[in-house]
Amino acid sequence: MQSPRRVRDLGVVVGTLPTGPLNAITDVPGVRVGQTTITGDGLNTGVTAIVPDGWAQTLPAAVAVGNGYGKLIGTTQVDELGVIETPILLTGTLSTFRVADALITWLLDRDPKATSLNPIVGETNDGHLSDIRRRPITPQHVHAALDTASDLLEEGCVGAGTGTCALGFKAGIGTASRTTPSGQTVGVLVQANFSGLLTVLGRPVPAQPIDADGNSCMIVVATDLPLDARQLGRLARRAIFAMARVGSDYAPGSGDYAIAFTTARTPDFPDRDLRAPFQAVTESVEEALLNSLTMAHTTTGHQGRTAHAVPHDLIVQRAL
Repeated sequence: MQSPRRVRDLGVVVGTLPTGPLNAITDVPGVRVGQTTITGDGLNTGVTAIVPDGWAQTLPAAVAVGNGYGKLIGTTQVDELGVIETPILLTGTLSTFRVADALITWLLDRDPKATSLNPIVGETNDGHLSDIRRRPITPQHVHAALDTASDLLEEGCVGAGTGTCALGFKAGIGTASRTTPSGQTVGVLVQANFSGLLTVLGRPVPAQPIDADGNSCMIVVATDLPLDARQLGRLARRAIFAMARVGSDYAPGSGDYAIAFTTARTPDFPDRDLRAPFQAVTESVEEALLNSLTMAHTTTGHQGRTAHAVPHDLIVQRAL
């Protein structure tokens, strides 16, 4: 038996930029994460909430779509206006709409004058390990994730990653961050649930493929760099590109999305200086995806199906 460990704790170092103090999306000042996990009786699912300070006054944002076979509620308004006006929530596919409705209730309770809200809710299909048709998410699960958001977050089989699988192994939630030479931070959180051949620092790790229902990945990118919506779109696209570094095959039945936002309200960043932010998001996504695997544990779920955790010694061997 092995205990979940972050890939960096296994001696595998991705890239060259320094990490933030927690090596997490919450290294970006004002960004917090809360999660609700549901397990047992054929269920392995949950909710993950990314809650940035200042969301009620809108924050610059952009969405990028790799494969569009998925659900990401609220994208058209983000594309049109270049901002988010709510926290960002992740869950299982058939619970997406219940989560969005519960988020609306939470928002209305905080703004008695609101008449229009644009909830941002994404998903991946956790039906391999969870009885997805039961749609077990309640408003209480959603509100608990939002109300308990903090700087510290768990990885692996928690929240929206409780029942997900990736690259032939049990996966889940992963996170990482990088500090740019200018002193700002890029942090990411991933909900990993996609196919391909696991690759560690450029070397493939053979695995017995899991015949899972649905293959997708949700990536949330946060930063305090003063980027505008167009530049955030460029950052989001690099996040999807980074999936290839761990072996994604971008299968046709996959929904691969990235949403990027900044906590800086006044855009003032020259395009010529985007090289470091691009590197930061690429390295962060690669490491977060690896963390989503090495922090997961073997899980048996719906109809007795089992997804095995990646053996850590395989990761270390391929990194040498």
